[in-house]
Amino acid sequence: MSRDFVGALLQLNAEKQVPREQLIRTVEEAIAAAYRRVANEEDIHVQIDADSGRIRVYRARVAVSEIEDELTEFSLDEARKYKADARPGELVEIEELDGDTFGRIGAQTAKQVVLQRLREAERDVVFDQFASRDGELVTGTVNRVEPRAIILDLGKGVEGVLATTEQSPIEHYRIGQNVKSYVLEVRRTPRGPTLFVSRTHKGFLKRLFELEVPEIHNGTVEIRAIAREAGSRSKVAVSSRQEGLDPVGATVGQRGARVQSVVAELAGEKIDVIPWNEDAGAFVANALSPATVLGVDIDTEHRIANVTVPERMLSLAIGREGQNARLAARLTGWRIDIRSDVSVAEAKAAAERAATEAPAIAAPTEIEAAPADGAEPAAAAAASAAKPKTKAAPRATTAPKAKAEPKGKAEAKATAAPKPKAAATPKARAAAKPKADAKITPEAKTKAEPKTRAEPKTKAAEVGAAAVASDDMDGTDSEAPDAEDGAREPVGAGVGAGKPRARRGVKTTSDEVSS
Repeated sequence: MSRDFVGALLQLNAEKQVPREQLIRTVEEAIAAAYRRVANEEDIHVQIDADSGRIRVYRARVAVSEIEDELTEFSLDEARKYKADARPGELVEIEELDGDTFGRIGAQTAKQVVLQRLREAERDVVFDQFASRDGELVTGTVNRVEPRAIILDLGKGVEGVLATTEQSPIEHYRIGQNVKSYVLEVRRTPRGPTLFVSRTHKGFLKRLFELEVPEIHNGTVEIRAIAREAGSRSKVAVSSRQEGLDPVGATVGQRGARVQSVVAELAGEKIDVIPWNEDAGAFVANALSPATVLGVDIDTEHRIANVTVPERMLSLAIGREGQNARLAARLTGWRIDIRSDVSVAEAKAAAERAATEAPAIAAPTEIEAAPADGAEPAAAAAASAAKPKTKAAPRATTAPKAKAEPKGKAEAKATAAPKPKAAATPKARAAAKPKADAKITPEAKTKAEPKTRAEPKTKAAEVGAAAVASDDMDGTDSEAPDAEDGAREPVGAGVGAGKPRARRGVKTTSDEVSS
């Protein structure tokens, strides 16, 4: 074979970017495969001289101690006939074949095999080039749009697949548009290497900042954490390795020029750049920006951060549908519990009240209601007589005691009853007298008149006098229902009676008493 063959190899090397040694090895394997098909033998090998282009075809087998494949192996004794110092596992040449034995069919077969092997070699080279680009940024042109993915042309016959799940919901693509994307995976396919790319991965945001911010590219400013919801909002925590360098200012740029370039690439996605801090409390407070944080309580055991914010900042700290708090939790790695200062104060007050009430509930004290001399027992008896009859509470034991008292005590209590806060009006007094007189018999009037005339100041005194008089007449103790009737009737008479009627009643009653 002439030097034209060597020139063709050099041209392929320049076009396909395949190394020269790999091209020669590929052609050798292709020609050997063509010879094996024609001769129907498996022990044929081909060797090509890279400088002269000469092709040498020969038959060779492997010397072994025990033969497993008779087509490609032979015994060590037979191998030493062709080569005296043959060793086990060595390829021993048996004879050299004529390279011009190819016919037309053999030449066509050799051509097809060479082209096929060259394509495979080219795919392997391209795959090796892109296999090491996992996690890098690539730029491609939109080739076609499919229902489940967008196909990008990355050059050299390589395609990038941008799945629907890896696309930003606010972005729209058109044919021929240049799109930057982040390489997730490189796969080997029959059509060549295929790259699966993404525009929603947080690594995509990091690579964009490396392109726009030189300090991040050379390592002066480091991106420590990223939390992202593609198409909506992202949070980036940065720190500086150089003393005196503001990491946030370097990342944002003058008047926000650097970060605005990244926002434009992401179709208007909002980006919060916050400073990294080793202190978990300070870092959580920074992560909740733009909300103002009053305090952070860190629970290291359960990895919970209890954050207190002003009442007016509560909705801002939580964010729309909890987005701000959710991104802050992802960025910091802490579970964040946000409360307003008002709710925290109320919770503390409730806890203090519970703490003060706990001893009283744990050791209750029994209070016995014992009758005492003076005005207090009389006031209790008058109050119990004035109230309507209802189911008695467990602690209210004054009603049974009132029944067991003798008549003398009842009279003393009625006369010693204190005046109520609201003084009885003349209208009520005038209306109460006829009712009380209606219940009293003529014999009891003489007993009741001195008491009612002596101090007719309150309705309670009049009712008590009437009750004592009726008890003396009947010869029985006063009961709660009688007291209730005496308490209710004056009130109803005072409210429903008119002014003229009350005056007539008073005159009639006075005439009857005087007669």
